[in-house]
Amino acid sequence: MRHVLVDSLIIVVSVVLAFIISELDLIEKLLGVSEDIRIIGSFIAGLFFTSVFTTAPAIVVLGEISQIEPVFIVALIGAIGAVCGDMIIFHLFRSHVSNDLDAILQKIKRNPFKSILTNKGFCWLGVIVGALIIASPFPDELGIAMMGISRINLKTFIPISFVFNFLGIVVIGYASRLIV
Repeated sequence: MRHVLVDSLIIVVSVVLAFIISELDLIEKLLGVSEDIRIIGSFIAGLFFTSVFTTAPAIVVLGEISQIEPVFIVALIGAIGAVCGDMIIFHLFRSHVSNDLDAILQKIKRNPFKSILTNKGFCWLGVIVGALIIASPFPDELGIAMMGISRINLKTFIPISFVFNFLGIVVIGYASRLIV
């Protein structure tokens, strides 16, 4: 229970930090220094776009950079960073959480989830819903977990992650241009 409170506090601090960054125009001032920083900033923001703890500041940074640089360039570089972050989460999920879930499900004698998890239709539904979550501004962990449960392989996961992160960042970029 304690970790839930700590995690919740981190999320609240992250959102407050994103608000402060936005209100003080810190990103705009930093990005005014060099074009190289913008490209690196897009990659780093994309990397942080994947986690529940860092999504809010990453959205602000990606939105600010999209107001200065072409949205598609920001989305391309940001999506590459997001795929790197997603691969880390995917690996952790597949190597730890998935194995723990399998062990728990094997101990249950009458397992209603076993038939669902082995159904090909369910597996692809999990991939599609997971990809939509990745495209949204919501943190990617839930989408990656759904894909991990679906037993998707890394060669399929990477392009799906890239395309849907790219689309999500494009939406953020154009939305930020509409707001300002």
